[in-house]
Amino acid sequence: MTLLDLITEPWDHAFMQRALLVAAMSGIVCGVVGSHVVLRGMAFIGDAVSHAVFPGIAVAFVLKADLVIGGAAAGLATALAIAAVAQNRRLKEDTVIGVFFAAAFGLGIVVLSSAPGYSGSLESFLFGQILGISDRDVLTVAGTGTTLLAAAAILHSRLVTVTLDRETARANGLPVAALDVALYAMVALAIVISLQAVGNILVLALLVTPAACARLLTDRLGTMMLVAPLIGSLGAVCGLYLSYHLDLAAGGLIVLVLTGVFIGCWLLAPRHGLLARMRLRRARPEPEPAGRLLPSETAGR
Repeated sequence: MTLLDLITEPWDHAFMQRALLVAAMSGIVCGVVGSHVVLRGMAFIGDAVSHAVFPGIAVAFVLKADLVIGGAAAGLATALAIAAVAQNRRLKEDTVIGVFFAAAFGLGIVVLSSAPGYSGSLESFLFGQILGISDRDVLTVAGTGTTLLAAAAILHSRLVTVTLDRETARANGLPVAALDVALYAMVALAIVISLQAVGNILVLALLVTPAACARLLTDRLGTMMLVAPLIGSLGAVCGLYLSYHLDLAAGGLIVLVLTGVFIGCWLLAPRHGLLARMRLRRARPEPEPAGRLLPSETAGR
């Protein structure tokens, strides 16, 4: 089989066409939203919200309602609660996130304990079911993703201002609390549309890893916003190709591909990679030991 056959063969199947489109769109949306998450040091919020959708899915399952809508409602409610409580600066943001993270997951377990025979139906949300995506799912991801990208573009400068200095942003009249709510809501929606790609357990990697790679590769925020979605979409598509040809779990391979890219960036990034920093340290002149006379000083004595 030629390289061209390896690339084109998956496109002969309608289910792979849908999967590749959703993988690429999820990677783009998570790359953009995840850049703000990484800049603010909020990786934990992604983990919390991804688990916060769990009780919504559980309730929707018990009520025989749409699982995606249930998960989205729970994720948004938890994100809004975190944003509201975190305005009390007495508590650090990660503390508030930890409280709601545990509460949401606990609630999901309690709800599921009342619904026998749930494991098979909810397994796809824990580990992803990207090969079972329908045409309706593709349209939902496309519509929601486009809305999120538009919101990220409109709020970009204000979100960056709040990230750099909350007090200055507040003094300049920016609605800091409302911007926090907006970012948390964007994170929740980005996670929900990515659940079918990599599942509830692995979705944090799609949100954070591409942005972390971009952070290592560039010092410019605008460039980071372009590089992160590029890495996210290409990594998701490559993982899906490997899944097709190797007959292995798609969600896990997507995450492993992105992790491999991250390790490569950590080692080889031109300015902030490990090898670049080692070369820089070797190039610096060694400081003279304290108390040692320089040659010129010795000659003058």
